Amino acid sequence: MSVNDPLSELRDAIDELDSQLLTLFNQRADLAKEVATVKLRDGESVDFYRPDREASVLRRVKDHNPGPLKDEHVARIYRELMSSCLALEKPLTVAFLGPSGTFTQEAALKHFGHAVHAVEATTIADIFHEVENGEAHYGVVPVENSTEGVVSHTLDTFMNSSLHICGEVALRIHHHLLSTTDKLDEIKVVYSHQQSLGQCRQWLMSHLSGVETVAVSSNAEAARLANEEEGAAAIAGEIASDIYQLNRLASNIEDESNNTTRFLVIGEQEVPPSGDDKTSMMISTKNIAGALQGVLAPFAYAGISLNKIESRPSRQAAWDYVFFVDIDGHKDDEKVATVMQELLPNVNLLKVLGSYPKAVI
Repeated sequence: MSVNDPLSELRDAIDELDSQLLTLFNQRADLAKEVATVKLRDGESVDFYRPDREASVLRRVKDHNPGPLKDEHVARIYRELMSSCLALEKPLTVAFLGPSGTFTQEAALKHFGHAVHAVEATTIADIFHEVENGEAHYGVVPVENSTEGVVSHTLDTFMNSSLHICGEVALRIHHHLLSTTDKLDEIKVVYSHQQSLGQCRQWLMSHLSGVETVAVSSNAEAARLANEEEGAAAIAGEIASDIYQLNRLASNIEDESNNTTRFLVIGEQEVPPSGDDKTSMMISTKNIAGALQGVLAPFAYAGISLNKIESRPSRQAAWDYVFFVDIDGHKDDEKVATVMQELLPNVNLLKVLGSYPKAVI
């Protein structure tokens, strides 16, 4: 190869940049360790993970990204870098809805990076218990899907929990039909979570009409069953395909191309303002005419955007409901704090579930 070969020169330049990046990455890690030392010296022994700080870093990286790398790709690189640095300060344990291979696990790794210790929980309630009992620092739970709507079990569990919402994750969901066979006409039963079956309803009617569908506890459990049972298939994600060694008979079979699931990060921590936040609260109104309008109107008058409202039975009395409300802004923002103070005399219950940074990637 010629000494002046252009390809060789480009590769040499890349190697030199890689060496510089490696040095800079480790310099950043050394600074992270120094941060831990300062926190411990000043008596801070718990909140090494700062959701508000990480969200600010990711937003700044995206805002200053000159390209050609996409913003979301740069943000993910930095997420993994911060995850590795945080592990040097204090390794985090994060509970997710198992078994391995679920979209909840994928959401947990997207939010926290791969340097955390991710532990499986059998149910959503178990995730709450793991965090409440100190077995995990944080938990990740699904709360709503853009096609199938709210995950009611998650909302109901908040009613009796003291945990806070510390963050949110938006995950694009791509469903695949997985099986040990490689022929579609050999499929006799399809397993998946009820939400996923609903998200692929039209595809199943068009391609597997008449084939039995069975709802199970998770997509990963569906993949496990498909691995063990002849003629069975699972609707699950790519990670489940790899873990359970299944063939992909069809890809991206979700009925809506923008199919997205929102997950919540739960923990003991109350998160300071990050500059672009959301607040979730639980409100029980008085049983009088116009009560709900009286709750919502002050937000509108204050110019606060209402993102979501969902009602759930309170389980205290027949036909008594609790409203779950998401708004733009942090509970410590002046406008938000003023509205909440205004509401208190007119409601039976106002419980702030958490103020947290909006999903960045």
